[in-house]
Amino acid sequence: MTDWIIQTISELGYVGIFLVMLAESIFPPIPSELIIPFAGFAAANGDLNLFGVLATATFGAVVGMLPWYFAGRIFGLPRVKWLADRYGRLLTMNAEEIDVAVGFFRRFGPIIVLFGRLLPIIRTLISIPAGLAAMPLPLFLLASTTGALVWNTFLTLSGYILHEHYEVIEVVLDPLSYLVLATVVAVYLFRVVTWKPARAAD
Repeated sequence: MTDWIIQTISELGYVGIFLVMLAESIFPPIPSELIIPFAGFAAANGDLNLFGVLATATFGAVVGMLPWYFAGRIFGLPRVKWLADRYGRLLTMNAEEIDVAVGFFRRFGPIIVLFGRLLPIIRTLISIPAGLAAMPLPLFLLASTTGALVWNTFLTLSGYILHEHYEVIEVVLDPLSYLVLATVVAVYLFRVVTWKPARAAD
């Protein structure tokens, strides 16, 4: 995957950055921790413009979030609650808990989306509840763009400053991806074990 990312950016430039970041937002296993530092390294070499890298990477990331957001909007909250009534243990939430979660998301959604963009795995998944909670699209785009820009700025400048040692960023941040994934899996399994249907919630 590393060779493919480097080759795509090297051969296609800004278009390559956009396409790889688009794929990264749709498929979480593709690591932005490698994509953007390499683009920053290319900017340091004079092959790309630093601000062009930032703009293209952020645009690709935001466009890649939209399919998950619209999937949540189209699938809709009523269907999720229907599934929760029948397959609640797999979803780890009953219909009442979904109402509470959606209410919380509608109140603090922009903040959750903004900070969620800074975490591996979460940065993709966070778009789904935003769609389910019917967060207004302009607000979703503003929060997503802000979060993506902050993260991309950090990674781009890291690659720019470290120059040919840009891959150090991946080595440092890669354990974070595994930690987040392990946490998500652990929380899910805990919820599966402790789940109760709505009628037994009392």
